[in-house]
Amino acid sequence: MSKKPQEKLDEETMALLAWCAEVEVHLVAAGASEAEAQEHIEEQAEWYTDQFFDGLTPEEAAKAALA
Repeated sequence: MSKKPQEKLDEETMALLAWCAEVEVHLVAAGASEAEAQEHIEEQAEWYTDQFFDGLTPEEAAKAALA
């Protein structure tokens, strides 16, 4: 079985993933477990993507999610 070549992510996608990782840090600091934070971000991926493109900081997005 041959492996597919890995696709490289564009810079914007990489920035979004890094941003989401920072959101996760803030959610964990607010009391969520790492698994809960990751699951929440995955379930709300579209909302978080919108927040990223709207220019919110990871901290602002985490606070908005917890409000």
